Order: sequence, then structure tokens, then C-alpha cells
Amino acid sequence: MRKGISGAYKFYRRGLKLYPEKEMYEEMSFISYYFHWGSEDVLSLEHNQRRRWCKEISSINQSLRPSDKPKEKSILDMKPSRSR
Repeated sequence: MRKGISGAYKFYRRGLKLYPEKEMYEEMSFISYYFHWGSEDVLSLEHNQRRRWCKEISSINQSLRPSDKPKEKSILDMKPSRSR
């Protein structure tokens, strides 16, 4: 191991989760459902790319929906799953 990174290695090795798993799976299923992408394709996206695709899909859905129907929630409107 390179000198100077052993502290970071120990920190991450203990299981730090940088992004809530539940939110990641919600985003993955949302993108997979609308684009018919496989899990490997969606997992290869970076966090900000997944969020951008979710935003774009939600925007398309909102623009195609007639205004007299009840509005569906966007995945971006859902409460974060982070527990305290």
C-alpha cells in the first residue's frame, strides 16, 4: 500500500456507505424501468449521472401527462431514506 493512504484505507474498509443503498436502488429501478437498461449499465453510472437521468425521465413524464390526471410523484420528490 502506498505511503500516506493507510488511514483512508482503514476508514473505508470498515464499511462506510457514501450513498444510501435504498436511494441507489430506487434510482436504478426508475432508470431501468423507463429505459430498459440492465443493472450493470445503470450501476456503471456515477451518482450525479443517475440523478440527472432520473430528473430527465421525470421531466419527460410530466410533459407527456395531461393536466387533468392526478400528478404522480417524481422519484426526486421522494423523501430521502437517510436514517438518523
